[in-house]
Amino acid sequence: MAACERTADYGRDSILEPLSFPELGAGSPSTPIVVQHPSDELLVCLFCSESVPLLQKDTLLRHLLLEHKLVIADIKLIASLPRYLVYWKGRFLEQPVTDFCSVIKTNSTGPVEKREDYFLLCDVLPEDRILRERLQQKRLEEVLEQQQKERDDCYFHRLCLFCSEECTGNSLQCLYCEKIFRDKSTLKDHMRKKAHRRINANNHEYDRFYVINYLELGKTWEEVQSEDDRELVDVEDDDWSDWHAHPVSAVCLFCDHQSETMDQIYIHMKDSHGFDLHNLKMELNLNFYQQVKLVNFIRRQIHQSRCYGCQKKFDSRADMMDHISEGHVMKLPEMSTWDQPQYYFPTYENDAFLCTLSDSNDDEDNEPCHNEDIPVIAEDISDLRVLKQNSVLNQLLKNRGCFRKDDA
Repeated sequence: MAACERTADYGRDSILEPLSFPELGAGSPSTPIVVQHPSDELLVCLFCSESVPLLQKDTLLRHLLLEHKLVIADIKLIASLPRYLVYWKGRFLEQPVTDFCSVIKTNSTGPVEKREDYFLLCDVLPEDRILRERLQQKRLEEVLEQQQKERDDCYFHRLCLFCSEECTGNSLQCLYCEKIFRDKSTLKDHMRKKAHRRINANNHEYDRFYVINYLELGKTWEEVQSEDDRELVDVEDDDWSDWHAHPVSAVCLFCDHQSETMDQIYIHMKDSHGFDLHNLKMELNLNFYQQVKLVNFIRRQIHQSRCYGCQKKFDSRADMMDHISEGHVMKLPEMSTWDQPQYYFPTYENDAFLCTLSDSNDDEDNEPCHNEDIPVIAEDISDLRVLKQNSVLNQLLKNRGCFRKDDA
């Protein structure tokens, strides 16, 4: 029963993605912005009460052209067309359209009754360009927040295509050709054989989710990808003489203290928390990878307010730290508990502490070996008889002779 409860507790506290130290750039959590589905957004006319869903934007553009003689340039490069139209609708209520738009006269040499004036709204106008840049920046922020929200979503359920891990909600649809298949095996074989393990770039429904679309105003991902950047490479101008590396700060395993060297962080943890990682490394003979797993294990347990020694869960980190300081700092569980492949992955993606670890043999290169069971043979041996008498091979041959006598 206790094992079941512990398993369920681990399931609730599992970390599927690396965390980030707040001191190193992670801000306070904010309410994620949900990217609205295109079918839910409305496009409003700039001059009347006409409105259509975003998916029917061609209808509104035709309406603007035929009824109001207005043309909007580079529609596909506008990050959020609904917000763009709402902004200009408000501006046109304040000032006449001729204050913003270029006027295009048609049939200027014909009869007066057949002459018409068309208005072009484009980013040549500084206000329009600033608006487009702001909308692009806003959409980029929304896309990044949505991506982060999906990474942190612990209620996401799907059925894995390549193993028996059960997650609900899989539609058995190919990502590339969007065909529906009858079962997981058929879909997996199809995506593998057809190399359809990617989103179809020709499906422009996904364009608004490509971050590259918001990095440079006026260019789509296709244009950026097709650019020849060889002219940007100038070997002669590469000058790194004024470049200075910024020191990387390692964060304590138990608090927010940072140090720029491993010696400083070792001293801090030993003096402030009574934790001696160097001593543990020597006692347990930990290699580099075991140290990595141990550090990631301790960080994960502390993040979950759980004592890494006795696995007791606490309501707050402060209570957990008080408990650990009462004799549990140097108390590690069985090695099999933390020496697991899952702890190869860092608990914090920007954990400089891991980069400062060293192999267990690095600190002992200059120390003599005191293991008497390992013979040390010099190259200038003059007495080969002594070598033969003490040779392991000689002992094996004796044992082999004994076996033959027994067999006889």
